[in-house]
Amino acid sequence: MRILLVASAYNSLTQRVHAALRDLRHPVEVHLAGDDGALRAVVRRHAPDLVVAPMLTTALPRDVWSAVTCLIVHPGPPGDRGPSALDWAIHEGAAEWGVTVLQADEVMDAGPVWASEPCPLPPVAKSDLYRGEVADAAVEAVLRAVRRFASGTHTPRPQSGPDWRVPDRTRPYLRQEVRRIDWAHDTTDTVLRKLRAADSRPGVLDELLGAEWYLHGGHPERALRGRPGEPLATRAGALCRATADGAVWIPELRRRRTPGGPATFKLPAVTALAAAGPGRPALPRLPELPAPLMPAEDDPVWSDIRYTERGPVGLLRFSFPGGAMSTAHCHRLLDAYRFALTRPTAVLVLGGGRDFFSNGIHLNVIEAAADPAAESWANINAIDDLVEAVLTTTDRLVVAALGGNAAAGGVMLALAADEVWCRRGAVLNPHYRLMGLHGSEYWTYTLPRRVGAAQARRLTERAQPVSSAAALRIGLVDRVLACTPQEFGPEAARLARLTAASPTVHGRIAAKKAAREADERMRPLADHRTAELAVMHRQFFDPEAPYHALRAAFVRKLPAPAATA
Repeated sequence: MRILLVASAYNSLTQRVHAALRDLRHPVEVHLAGDDGALRAVVRRHAPDLVVAPMLTTALPRDVWSAVTCLIVHPGPPGDRGPSALDWAIHEGAAEWGVTVLQADEVMDAGPVWASEPCPLPPVAKSDLYRGEVADAAVEAVLRAVRRFASGTHTPRPQSGPDWRVPDRTRPYLRQEVRRIDWAHDTTDTVLRKLRAADSRPGVLDELLGAEWYLHGGHPERALRGRPGEPLATRAGALCRATADGAVWIPELRRRRTPGGPATFKLPAVTALAAAGPGRPALPRLPELPAPLMPAEDDPVWSDIRYTERGPVGLLRFSFPGGAMSTAHCHRLLDAYRFALTRPTAVLVLGGGRDFFSNGIHLNVIEAAADPAAESWANINAIDDLVEAVLTTTDRLVVAALGGNAAAGGVMLALAADEVWCRRGAVLNPHYRLMGLHGSEYWTYTLPRRVGAAQARRLTERAQPVSSAAALRIGLVDRVLACTPQEFGPEAARLARLTAASPTVHGRIAAKKAAREADERMRPLADHRTAELAVMHRQFFDPEAPYHALRAAFVRKLPAPAATA
């Protein structure tokens, strides 16, 4: 069937639905909503059999949904309506939720139901759930609805009438007055629930050091105490604030936009406060409390990088907000990787978290820098150093474990490993073109080595998302794990232990060392890096290069100008 995907943004769910439909050989065109006239034109031109809207914040025009069946993905179970469905579920501590695919109608979210799918809501941030359990349910429901529509025999179930047994409620938009944290009385668990329900948008509006900020993300701190709301410490760019009965770590802040002022964007909390500008109170001198890299098994300490061992298997897990890796992130992860190499293991698992693996360099930090070109250069060299360390590890097997999505340099970081394992719901974007960049991270070595020169060209030039199934088919990954986001880390660790216990493991390590030495004789890694960075240097330091305008639009959530590689 000819399918038109209509979305308010080409976000993670839209990409995943796009990739899943393409895997089923449906001709799919994507259109970003916003201009009803442009939508009508693309409907006339594409003449779709079906319109699917994975993420839509505005209503479709009546003349479109009355002419073509339009299926809307609603992140809530049947009978639940309103723009903040998932936010309310997390805010109220729901453990079970669902996704509904319904037909566009006069009333928002009130059309007949084509499919629905339940999903659990573990206590993690909204954006993590949206890319994980909710996305799993959404894809399942969309594909079922598409099959039902294609059959021509299915009648969707109306959300009214004598057969409707589900409670019907329309929830209001979850406003900041409800989200607001009462630092004097809210417990740590309450504060975390409010923060998780607002991540990554819109954040929780709060006052901090005499200015208004949106707080993004939250992790518990059980040891520190202080006056509620008071900043207590910093760790890896995050800020710790006291609650009524403990404290929370807040990784990111976004300054509230002033009337008529430029769009603001998220930054690591300490970076945001340091760049707050003149006339605002500075961040007081606070202790920097680094977490141990290898904590005790029962230690609940929060850290964005953690190393553990299971016999002959080392597990180096990292989780950076949005998958973005700043220069500082890369330096700290490289230090942790070098520590892991001192341990007596046969297999080292890099990653294994439930959300993003990596999306490459940190565009927000770069945009906020006094010299974005210089920060871009520092960031790309820092991630190159990390990738080089993985590529030149020859005394053990390295597995990249992708529980969530990866893009650009994050995909290339994974490809530096000996094996790439990903969860079935992961989406890969192995390209840089949409940011106007050539790319580095030794991709000119690792990508053709895995998929061949012709496929590498297609992936980088077409710049389309790749599903886990397609990635396995073309050799981009080695194994796809059919499990939930919560199960991925333990399952990857279990498989790594089996790999380490295999009688062939030491032969494989010897073979990879020999292969690396042969490749180095054919063309040194340094040659790949030098050639890649020569192009990147021009793109970073030429003020007219498309990268700068594309980066600025991306971090501010503005329409992007046309990209050129």
